[in-house]
Amino acid sequence: MPVSSNTRTEKAPGGPLRAAVLADSDTRWKWGSLTAARLLGDDARLDGYLLRGRATPTPRQLGEVGVRADRMSEVTAVEFLREMERAHQEYDVVVLALVGGAVQAVLHGLGHVWREVSDRPVVVTGYVGVVYEKLADGLLLRHGADVVLANSAYDAERFRAVYEGVGADASAVTECALPFLGGAPHTAEHDPYTVVFAAQPSVPDTPADRMYLLDRLVRHARRHPDREVLLKLRSKPGEHTTHIEEIPYQKLAQRIEVPANFRLVYGNMGEVLDRADLLVTVSSTAALEALHRRIPTALLTDLGVREALGNHHFTGSGCLVSWDQLDAGLRPEPDPAWVARQGVAADGTYERAFDGARARVTALLGRDRPALAPYYSRTTAPGYLPRVLARHHLAPDGSPLPGAPAADKDPGAVRQIVRRAARGAYRHGVQRVAPVIRRMGEL
Repeated sequence: MPVSSNTRTEKAPGGPLRAAVLADSDTRWKWGSLTAARLLGDDARLDGYLLRGRATPTPRQLGEVGVRADRMSEVTAVEFLREMERAHQEYDVVVLALVGGAVQAVLHGLGHVWREVSDRPVVVTGYVGVVYEKLADGLLLRHGADVVLANSAYDAERFRAVYEGVGADASAVTECALPFLGGAPHTAEHDPYTVVFAAQPSVPDTPADRMYLLDRLVRHARRHPDREVLLKLRSKPGEHTTHIEEIPYQKLAQRIEVPANFRLVYGNMGEVLDRADLLVTVSSTAALEALHRRIPTALLTDLGVREALGNHHFTGSGCLVSWDQLDAGLRPEPDPAWVARQGVAADGTYERAFDGARARVTALLGRDRPALAPYYSRTTAPGYLPRVLARHHLAPDGSPLPGAPAADKDPGAVRQIVRRAARGAYRHGVQRVAPVIRRMGEL
């Protein structure tokens, strides 16, 4: 992974705009870095900060995303806040591409370090994909940013309703689209015809359900030997992404014999979709990428249409089908109105989807910004907020707690060794020890 430089470069007047992106996983780094480029332009300088934790991406995962930063470093929340205190004048925009609790902690931390700063950067946050669970919880944890991006008209309406429903300012909600949609539209079938199954780390989450999906995919490959059938995987064993994957498909695939036209693949989803004639998944955001490119897309109903699976989000899309229907030759036809409401913009209007967000950021850059004011405070959530902040070593006022980890108290080489050992132990516990304990509990 690239190592950050200790030098500080002041932003040149009239020079390219500059963004800091703080991300806690490979998928959120992809969303955050591409969002910064959409908002500030491709010539903007991009400094990446990876929040240290269980899902901190590996160099392989960063390479797969395909977005290069001008500078990249791995930090704790406290280290990032100290960097923003020292270098806030370097940046025009700070993008928080984090899980909700981390966003809230960093917002309060930034409020503390910028409490006497009026020319602070514009703070932007949002969601990496489909928002199908914990809507109110996740939104209120993101409240306080200058811009809360909604990836569709549907999301923008829901977001504003939540904020207004609790008496919070909803003006930050800004409609745009997912920043990684793109690629050539699907116009003709490939040779060979290619079926791609987009796997998800935690959906479904039981060995039996995951084995069922793998078995159906393999059976489809056997039924159609003239097709190429690809299982698109998010991460390799030992790596983590946004969600924990306790039962990797790679290990399940070792238990069965697979036909020659079935393969496991990694890589950038856009490149895999370049050769796809049918995208199949349970509820992955990859479905929106495929729909944007007019690739036939199937959301599976085999395990039910349930909130726990996330496929309930696609009711009304026209794309909910079963493996039996796909095996019989059915090809889903998406509902145009549903697709348009979801920000997919398959009609060619995608490039205008970020106009409103760019205009809002430009307007905010043109004036002094008020202090950050999240809805959650010691007045509105005295029993909740301190716990959220403490997870990132912050006090209720956003200041670092005594004993918070700091770079200047931990030599770099030692910190790297300790961090890698701890992360390896954590992943071993999640992927090997925890499932065994659960099975023993079921005896």
